[in-house]
Amino acid sequence: MGKIKLMSHLVAGYPTDSLAMTVARSLVKGGADILEIQLPFSDPSADGPAIQTACTEVLGRKYKTSDGLKFISDVHREFPETKIYLMSYGSLVYTPGVEAFCKRAAESGVSGMIIPDLPFDFDEGLTDACKKNGMTNIPVAAPSMSEERLHKLAHSGFPFIYAALRTGITGTETKIDEGTVSFLKKVAEGGSKVYGGFGISNGNQARALADSVEAIVAGSVFVRIISENKNDPEKLAAAVESKARELSGLS
Repeated sequence: MGKIKLMSHLVAGYPTDSLAMTVARSLVKGGADILEIQLPFSDPSADGPAIQTACTEVLGRKYKTSDGLKFISDVHREFPETKIYLMSYGSLVYTPGVEAFCKRAAESGVSGMIIPDLPFDFDEGLTDACKKNGMTNIPVAAPSMSEERLHKLAHSGFPFIYAALRTGITGTETKIDEGTVSFLKKVAEGGSKVYGGFGISNGNQARALADSVEAIVAGSVFVRIISENKNDPEKLAAAVESKARELSGLS
């Protein structure tokens, strides 16, 4: 198997803006095709302990949405060919106004939005605001959805859908089995390209998943690596790049 398309997650400003940029560089060097950059949020509904802790630490520095968008802008300036998707939660988008937020995000270099707690059919105008600003809204599909609702999402005409590979929160390991593949086929049956994530942390999982998705998504595994190595920038850079290479099939 050749190169596996990888979407890698990082929290803006974690553990510092400088080290977060080091992480972004290492992810791109390690083969990440898409950077999913999360704006820190105080009460995430889909994030496991590693990402929650990272968000809490960044918010403890009085980090604001404007700081996160500046970080995204800096990453985009350095890596203009790398897609950036912004991941956050509805209240951060809704509070300043959905259209105003999307305009700012697009100006920062964002090409797609992943907002897990805004349902695809009650999204407060997110899909339209994204289109108006040259971005894509990427809704989230979960195995807990009813067959009827999953079918409706799959046939709603979204270019991309993020498939959460199991219910619950991110961070614990996910087993890729026949049920996973069947779920992914249902998500893709309307023609949307599918990103598959939640609990992907090693090359074996990535290879098992690769044929069923447009890209694999890995998040908590990188946040844990950052947490373990944040006091040693050189070791941090090497560890992040190594894991990215493993997941993208480059090593």
